[in-house]
Amino acid sequence: MAQSSKDNTVVGVFNDYSTAERVAQELTDAGIPRESIDLKSNFMTSAAGRSVNPDERHEGGLSGFLRRLVGSEESAPEVDNYSEAVRRGNAVMCVTGTPSQIDETVEIMNSAGAVDIDRHVERFRETGYERYDPNAPPYSFEESASERERFRDAGEGSSVPVLEEELQIGKRVVRRGGVRVYSRVVEEPVSENIELREEHVRVERRPVNRPVNSEDANRFREQSIEVVETVEEPVVQKRTRVREEVVVGKETTRRTQEIRDKVRRTEVEIEQLGGGGDYTEDFRRDWQERYASSGETYETYEPAYNYGYRSASDDRYQGKNWSDVEDTLRTDYLRNNPNSTWDRAKGAVRYGWEKVTGKR
Repeated sequence: MAQSSKDNTVVGVFNDYSTAERVAQELTDAGIPRESIDLKSNFMTSAAGRSVNPDERHEGGLSGFLRRLVGSEESAPEVDNYSEAVRRGNAVMCVTGTPSQIDETVEIMNSAGAVDIDRHVERFRETGYERYDPNAPPYSFEESASERERFRDAGEGSSVPVLEEELQIGKRVVRRGGVRVYSRVVEEPVSENIELREEHVRVERRPVNRPVNSEDANRFREQSIEVVETVEEPVVQKRTRVREEVVVGKETTRRTQEIRDKVRRTEVEIEQLGGGGDYTEDFRRDWQERYASSGETYETYEPAYNYGYRSASDDRYQGKNWSDVEDTLRTDYLRNNPNSTWDRAKGAVRYGWEKVTGKR
């Protein structure tokens, strides 16, 4: 992918026209005007969605356009590389726009698999390519498909990591609260009733007139009698007693808590590239009979044939008829191919399905 220094323009290269056409539709949906998108391909050439003269793909067309775009002779080798890519069956897209539109265009192109033109040129040189020859005949469909397959084989051996998150649950001690106990001395008034006894001496004189008896005679002498008065008074004492104990401790309980979360993982879908297994020739034959007259290339219908082929081999659909799975396949296919329609793809999908299931 290259960006012009003369204008806000970006140039991207794609393996085939159908991929580039899908990118053009995504760019239009993102707000890039159709007239700002120029798409060149040997097999189907369009500019802003309108048919143009097929001769444009030679020196006066793509090469001339790119040279006008870069505006310098130093970039001639780069222009030749893009022209050679088109001659070999690739599709070249030029998009002009504002800086923000260019940034979005680069992101969309990279997401769709825009190829590295420098690496492609290195592989061109493996077949003897030195520089672009405008008089060289363009590759046929079979030659282009063979070269794409060769490039694809050269990339074998790369790996796709399968990632998965694991939920790891541990425990930590968190202070949630507690109890602090204070002890202090307070005074409070108390009262209690007590009964006290008092003694008082009482002297009483009583008149008596009786004869003296012997006992009285013995008392006829000097004598004294002492009587002591006593009283009771309260005696207050204090003693300390343990009335209550406040016991502070901890009680341990256990509970089970269910932790709910989401973890992510990558799932790798393996797609058979270059056709549907042993049925590639059958798919091409069916396209030739049913769709070739419409002017659309086999590459337009190839994803639908392959989708039917893969779905029929899916364990989820084993033992089921086409009528049982059509609604599910339609929803899934349109979700992954938003620029297609089921009416156009249905026949190819069903053909691929029935070829694998033996219904055809």
